[in-house]
Amino acid sequence: MTESLDVTDWAILAELQQDGRVAFTELARRVNLSASATKERVRRLEAAGVITGFRAEVDLERTGYAILAVVRLKYPGPGTRHEPLRRLIEERSEILECLRTTGDDCYVMKVATTSMAHLEEIVDALAQFGSTTTNLVLSRTQPFRGPREPGARTAGQGLPRTTWRARDDSVSADRTPSS
Repeated sequence: MTESLDVTDWAILAELQQDGRVAFTELARRVNLSASATKERVRRLEAAGVITGFRAEVDLERTGYAILAVVRLKYPGPGTRHEPLRRLIEERSEILECLRTTGDDCYVMKVATTSMAHLEEIVDALAQFGSTTTNLVLSRTQPFRGPREPGARTAGQGLPRTTWRARDDSVSADRTPSS
């Protein structure tokens, strides 16, 4: 179900996507509300499922995961027996994200590995479920940025450009909000 968000809600979301650790008092200053009203809005957005968590961005290369790839999987036959594949995806922490898609490829996965041999091991494990296509990521032209207010202008169209703190090869890890 779509939530009805006003301009202040979108401003809060933009600020939290830029810095999920911002204190409520600073967030309140940025969105022109009192700290208590801001905290209540954030709690309401969490309760409504609009905010689903807070994450820390982790540099993959600095943690030993120097290889980032996109692996596409064509799942043959009728699409009713996906549970074994889902178990493998859950068990393999190298598979950072998995999207079920339309078109020729049934699944698109973001995979981080420590070496090419490690990537080959993951691709071989996935290949038991169908044909795979693997693309190595050279760089991230646009890191994940989350949604913006519909109709909002982007950088270069009169609004200040948002500064994203994402590193070139980053991934998210859950954390709790600070107050």
